[in-house]
Amino acid sequence: MTKESAVPQHPSVDLSPFPPGFRWSAATAAFQVEGSRAADGRGRSIWDDFVATPGAVRDGATADPGPDSYRRHHEDVALLAGLGVDRYRFSISWVRVQPEPDGPVSQAGLDYYRRLADDLLEAGVTPFATLYHWDLPSVLEERGGWLDRDTALRFGEYAEIVAEALGGSIRHWYTLNEPVSTSLQGYAVGTLAPGKQLLFGALPTVHHQLLAHGLALRTLRASGAEEVGIVNNHTLALPAGETDADLAAAAVYDLLHNRVFADPVLTGAYPDLEAYGIPPMPVEDGDLELISAPGDFYGINFYNPTTIAAAPEGSPVPFEIVPTPGAPVTGFGSEWPIVPAALTGLLLDFRERYGDRLPPLVIGENGASFPEPDHVDGPVPDADRISYLAGHIDAVGAAAAAGVDVREYTVWSLLDNFEWADGWSQRFGLVHVDFDTSARTPKASFDWYRALIAEAHA
Repeated sequence: MTKESAVPQHPSVDLSPFPPGFRWSAATAAFQVEGSRAADGRGRSIWDDFVATPGAVRDGATADPGPDSYRRHHEDVALLAGLGVDRYRFSISWVRVQPEPDGPVSQAGLDYYRRLADDLLEAGVTPFATLYHWDLPSVLEERGGWLDRDTALRFGEYAEIVAEALGGSIRHWYTLNEPVSTSLQGYAVGTLAPGKQLLFGALPTVHHQLLAHGLALRTLRASGAEEVGIVNNHTLALPAGETDADLAAAAVYDLLHNRVFADPVLTGAYPDLEAYGIPPMPVEDGDLELISAPGDFYGINFYNPTTIAAAPEGSPVPFEIVPTPGAPVTGFGSEWPIVPAALTGLLLDFRERYGDRLPPLVIGENGASFPEPDHVDGPVPDADRISYLAGHIDAVGAAAAAGVDVREYTVWSLLDNFEWADGWSQRFGLVHVDFDTSARTPKASFDWYRALIAEAHA
């Protein structure tokens, strides 16, 4: 694709070129789109517990039925074929495949994912599956969840089940999605399941998730997978000012949000946590060798930069997240500033920080929510989303032009879906979903992305 391409563009947006063979994708996650939570013997996850907790989820939303992709996945496959994507990122629900750890496997659950993968292949779309997208079995959480090393071992067993059953149809895998969100939001501050508020006491969950990644990578490789890697949410940490205090606070945040998750995977060592007064990780012999086994790619989910100021006196953490000056925002408000150049900066930082240890990069998620009607009679004119996507796709192209080996871009999300603690209130989709009827209606951004992909493939 060249800058002179015929791709319909939002006014004043000029897209950078991409290398030959660059891939285009769209994504969803099981708990957010499948619905049918009581169907076919599905087990209970921490998100089933979270949505049942009064006040935990906006408006009491329960993620069911939502898009109801468990019963309507053929519609999703047809949309993906029409969109022209190279690959579709979806996740496999642990409790739909194995309702309880150490218990029997659900053939109905495995059959669903096999049908989905085979239908995608028939439609010319490569299935790109995520083994774990936050839906930990409740039984394991009762035993300690990701605070307990045994959870990683149980995850390794789950990976073996899935690899044996589905490895013939699915050859491309993400192991875990966004361990940072599980650790920081799920266990440290409690805004996501399982809703713990442990602050720095949550850090063992980092190591146990990365250990689970290492075990799954080994298993999937042994089963003949073509590509395996982990994907994390990363952000560019911007100091609020040039004071020593703000710079130090931004460095600590960068360490906790980015480096503590990426360094062990890419370098085989954790950053020096004790220098910041943070307890070390519970590492055992052989762990880091397993965690740092080279992946075929490293996945980066990116939504926004994070501006960091020095912590106010008495704060339990050594930084404060503040609004990004002058940045427009998505439907989440000041929490999600729109700064596409920050994605270029992050990708360049990764190249400089990790050098030849950095495998090819994949953008595993990027997208934005904006206020949209609950019910529609035709395409939604979502110009704000088109502008957001165009700006960030251009940012990826700029990084590629600067020499970063980035090979894929993935829109979050194919469908409007259950946005975790925000329930049905945030719409990210290229396709509008009526949450009363599960009806799907492509938005203007769907047509824009389809035209971009077609031009890129021309």
